[in-house]
Amino acid sequence: MKIAIPKERRAHEKRVAASPETVKKLVGLGAEVVVETGAGLESSISDNEFTQAGASIGGDEASVLSDADIVFKVQRPITEAEGGPDELAMMKSGTVLISQLNPTQHREQVDAYAAKGITAIAMELMPRITRAQSMDVLSSQANLAGYKAVLDAAQEFGRAFPMMMTAAGTVAPARVFVLGVGVAGLQAIATARRLGAIVTATDVRRETEEQVASLGAKFVKPKIEESGEGGGGYAKEMSEEYQRLQAELVHETLKKQDIAICTALIPGRKAPTLISEDMVKDMKPGSVIVDLAVEQGGNCPLSRPGEVVDYNGVQIVGHYNVPSRVAVDASLLYAKNLLNFITPQIDKESKQLKLDWEDETVVGTVLTRDGKVVHPLLTGEGG
Repeated sequence: MKIAIPKERRAHEKRVAASPETVKKLVGLGAEVVVETGAGLESSISDNEFTQAGASIGGDEASVLSDADIVFKVQRPITEAEGGPDELAMMKSGTVLISQLNPTQHREQVDAYAAKGITAIAMELMPRITRAQSMDVLSSQANLAGYKAVLDAAQEFGRAFPMMMTAAGTVAPARVFVLGVGVAGLQAIATARRLGAIVTATDVRRETEEQVASLGAKFVKPKIEESGEGGGGYAKEMSEEYQRLQAELVHETLKKQDIAICTALIPGRKAPTLISEDMVKDMKPGSVIVDLAVEQGGNCPLSRPGEVVDYNGVQIVGHYNVPSRVAVDASLLYAKNLLNFITPQIDKESKQLKLDWEDETVVGTVLTRDGKVVHPLLTGEGG
């Protein structure tokens, strides 16, 4: 059973889908692991470290992928039309591709997996069940994104975060407003609190109020009895009345804040607008907005992917691929997610991959099988 780890070639991507620790464990499970030359360098993992863990180093991507039974990747295969070598063409029929594949946004590529005979597994579709927490790539990467978002805000902010009592006077603490209290939002709250900021947060899911309070932050909510708990721990779309009241609350709260961290996403859909242009106009000069949803349309319509926009003195930060900005830890966690997913799927006697088609973690993530698109999200059978 050969597992291939190619170098990631998409722009702004520094992560790698394996670590020396996971390679060692995969080899212990009976796998042959082949890592492309230099695949881990941008995550501070040398070829020598992979070799010492039991992997072999392949000369180029084509030779690494051509006879692989399983391919671990961070992002979906790049195509020739996207400016890279056609990675899918390098794989043989029957290969099991395990990656973040963004299937709803790139359905045509899912069809290509099926046509090629690839069993494609999208890790971002992992069911949010207790048993699968250690396999949840969205959570592991969002956690680091929330942390990095606060540091990115601090980089643009022209003041200090904590209160400082000095002989020359007192420095007031920064006020941080976190919009969206999922994994990224909770880590943003914790990080901003560690830096000494006064933190306020909001979310449509009332269940998050207690989590926010436990981190020492203040939770704000509109005066309406409606909650946004959706399936799988995600938020659902709210009524028009709720959205109106929430927008008024956000607008008034933002006037008093120095920094806003936006983290709200709805799976398979454009990110909801949380901070409008009118709201930005009323923010204090020198304020900062970090939009973690910028690549999905943005929580602020003024944010631009890959840019820091200055709008009337408010800095709006829209960095690409924020987890990759913490590439070392993001790679280690992602690699562990993959290991935790595949380990129970490897037969102990034959040392071969034997996917359990009754397992929720498999059924919930497999896009294509036996030349067909099978995931309910794509066949019209899902919610």
